[in-house]
Amino acid sequence: MWMRYLLTGCIVVIAIGLILLKYWDYVVNPWTRDGQVRAEVIQVTPRVSGPIVKLAIKDNQFVKTGDLLFVIDPRTFKASLDQARAQFDRTGDTNLGDQKQVEAAEAQVDVARAEVLQAKSAIKEADSQITKDEAEYRRQEHLVKEKATSVKTLERARANYEVTLEKRTGFLASLAQARANQAQAEADLAQARADLGAAGNENASIREARAALEQAELNLEFTEVRAPRDGYVTNLDIQLGTQAVANQPVLALIDVNSYWIDGYFRETLVGKMAAGDKAVITLMSYPDKPIEGTVESLGWGIAQDDGSTGQDLLPSISPTFEWIRLAQRVPVRIRLGELPEGVLLRVGTTCSVLVKTGSEGSGDAGSMTALPQILQ
Repeated sequence: MWMRYLLTGCIVVIAIGLILLKYWDYVVNPWTRDGQVRAEVIQVTPRVSGPIVKLAIKDNQFVKTGDLLFVIDPRTFKASLDQARAQFDRTGDTNLGDQKQVEAAEAQVDVARAEVLQAKSAIKEADSQITKDEAEYRRQEHLVKEKATSVKTLERARANYEVTLEKRTGFLASLAQARANQAQAEADLAQARADLGAAGNENASIREARAALEQAELNLEFTEVRAPRDGYVTNLDIQLGTQAVANQPVLALIDVNSYWIDGYFRETLVGKMAAGDKAVITLMSYPDKPIEGTVESLGWGIAQDDGSTGQDLLPSISPTFEWIRLAQRVPVRIRLGELPEGVLLRVGTTCSVLVKTGSEGSGDAGSMTALPQILQ
């Protein structure tokens, strides 16, 4: 009989010991009830303005990356795209015409240069003829004095000499005119080349028209607003006909791949923690399904309440009791591990967090038992 009492007593003692040991685990390891589920909230912002003509989602709907969210009236942007295409084609035609102008100006420069060369050649021939006619004129003068030729022959030689001089004067005027024509042709060529700009795809007008066309294509593409991440649409407050304004957020999207936990621990406890320590998270909505986590980082500062500007720009100071010192709360960011089956995270919901100090680098968080109800 006494053996039965002894065995029962041993079982009770062992059970009490295990319970005390478990509670001691929660006493020596930092824990807090002030935990919160967080996630990246993407503000979906349209790139163009216009009324919404199609709404492809509902509030709280799950969407994948690239899924259509809503469509802004595309008609205005289609018209702008057609206009940009027409302007691009017109710019190409204008550029082709400018190329022809350059070719024509180059031809005019070649003609002007040929005229200059021709005038120079004529002057050279005139100089040669003048030398010849002058020599003949001087010879006839000498022969007249010796009665070896007639005066009529002398006068003919002098006339030829004077005609050749006149021709040279005309050739000089032609050379000056040819040079002026060449200068004008070269100026016209420079102007034509300036109007043309760079050749081919480097031409400034073509690049400008192409950029305007690409912008019009993008604006038309931007009328279809798509999900940038996998996530949940939440607090949807737009309807068909709502005016979307460029660069103004219209809905929120919770990124389902970015969940983490912010645990707010008393400043007296954070000194024991280190990045990499394992943690156990117990959601208030799932008290019997603990989640394993890892301390990712510890906050380095919190906002200061006392001393902030208050009424009349005076510092605002909260009254305190000298014998009571309230420990501040320091945020600790915790990366979540694999979620238990059936657990769904919601941003802003609360949880309890226990950090296994000294577990940095270990493979697991040890026991994954949920926090006792009294600590939750």
